[in-house]
Amino acid sequence: MSDAEPTASTSATTLDDVPDGEKIPSFKELGVIQPLLEALEKLSFTRPTEIQAAVLPHALADHDIIGVAETGSGKTAAFALPILQKLWAEPAKPFALVLAPTRELAFQIAQTFEALGGALGVRVCTIIGGVKEVEQQIALAKQPHIIVAAPGRLNWHLENTKGFSLRKLQYLVMDEADRLLDLDFGKDIDKLLKLLPKERRTYLFSATMTDKVEKLQRASLSNPKRIAVNSKYSTVSTLLQYYLFIPLVQKEVHLIHLANSLAEKSIIIFTRTQHDAQRFSIILRTLGFSAIPLHGALSQSARLGALSKFKAGGRKILVATDVASRGLDIPHVDIVINYDVPTNSKDYIHRVGRTARAGRAGKSITFVTQYDVEVFKRTEAVIGKEMEQWAVEKEEVEVLRQRVEEAARVAAKELRDAAEGGKDGRGRKKRRRDVGGGGADDRDRDDDEVEAGMPMRRKKHKGR
Repeated sequence: MSDAEPTASTSATTLDDVPDGEKIPSFKELGVIQPLLEALEKLSFTRPTEIQAAVLPHALADHDIIGVAETGSGKTAAFALPILQKLWAEPAKPFALVLAPTRELAFQIAQTFEALGGALGVRVCTIIGGVKEVEQQIALAKQPHIIVAAPGRLNWHLENTKGFSLRKLQYLVMDEADRLLDLDFGKDIDKLLKLLPKERRTYLFSATMTDKVEKLQRASLSNPKRIAVNSKYSTVSTLLQYYLFIPLVQKEVHLIHLANSLAEKSIIIFTRTQHDAQRFSIILRTLGFSAIPLHGALSQSARLGALSKFKAGGRKILVATDVASRGLDIPHVDIVINYDVPTNSKDYIHRVGRTARAGRAGKSITFVTQYDVEVFKRTEAVIGKEMEQWAVEKEEVEVLRQRVEEAARVAAKELRDAAEGGKDGRGRKKRRRDVGGGGADDRDRDDDEVEAGMPMRRKKHKGR
C-alpha cells in the first residue's frame, strides 16, 4: 500500500482486485439492463473502464462502495449506472443525492445522469450556488429522481424550502470527496448526514484517500467494498510530459510562442490566479488566438458558456485556474500547459489529467523558472518520472517579444478599465453580489484562491 492508502483503522473494508484490462467483461456481462445498454451504445461507451468493471458487480449487489481512481477513469458512470438500474426496478422520488465540490462538476454529473437515464424518464435537478433559490425550489417541487448538489446550497433548501426533505432517499454519492473536504464542506456534510435515512446505500469516490476521507467513510458507510485503481498518485501512460526551463521574465513570450507553434491543437493553459487567467486570455485574443477564460470571478453563465464553447471547438484555448482541473470531462484536449508549477503535486496530476483521457494520447508542458526547481523536482518524485525538456528556438521566441509586450499593455488597460467600472462614484469598489444568495453555498463557486495559496479571510475593521 502507498502512503495515501488506508491505515489499519479501515479493516472493515476489503481491497478488491480490479479486472485485468484484457479480461474486462462487457456491460451486459456485468448485469446492466437493456435500456441502459442502449443508452451506453448511443453514447459510444463500448467497454467498461477498470473502475466501472470493478464497481458494478458490488454496487448491483447492494454494497456500499469506496472507489479510489485517478481522474478520467470513468467514476461518474460507475456510480450512475447502478443507481439508475435500481431506480428502474424500484421508482422513488427523490431517489439519489450526489454531492459535488464545484458547480461545473455538478452540471457534468447531472448531464451524465440525463444522458444515461433519458430513456427511463429520469428527472435530474442541480442545486448549486449562483442560481436563484426560487428557480431551484420550483425544480424541487417537481420531485426529481436525482439531485446533484453542492452541500452548502442543499442545506439551505433543507432549512428553507417548504415540503422538501430527503427522508426517503435511497442513495448518497460523495464524488471527489477529497476536494469536498479540502474546501471545508465537512460541517455541511455532517449536517446532511444527520438528516438522511440510516437505511441507504452510500458511494464515496475520490482520486486520493486522505485522512479526512478515511474519517468520512467511517462515519457514513456501512461495511463498504473498497475498490482502488492506480491508487498511487500517478499519470496515465499515454501522457507525454515535458518541462520548459526559462527565466521568470520570459514566461509570457514563451507562452505565446507555444500557443503559436501549437495553433492547430486544443489547449488548456492553467494559471495560479484568476487575474492571470483573465489577463492571458486578453493577450491571446489581442494577438489573434481563439482563447477564452474560465475562473471563479466569472458569473455562472459565463463559466458554463466558456466550457461549452471550448468543448464544441468554438475556442481552441481555455485559460483556466484550478477550477477546471478536477472532474471535468472535456474530450479531445491535446495539450495542457502549466504556466505555474502547482505547489501541490496532486494538483499537477489533476491538471494534466485533462488530456490523455480514455486511452487517448496527450501532452503536458510545465513552465519551470529558477524559483520553481525544488517544487518541480518534488512533483517528478511523486509521479515517478523524469520529464523531458521541450525544445524551443530562441530566435523564434525573440521575434514575438515586441508584439507580446504591446498585447500585454492592451490587457493591462482593459483590466484597469474593468476595475474602474467596478467602483462607485467615490472611487470605492462596489460590493460584488452573486445571484442566488451567499454564505456557505458560495464555497462551491470555485477554489482558485485556495489553489493560489491565498485563502479568503474576512477583514476586521477597527472602530473609529
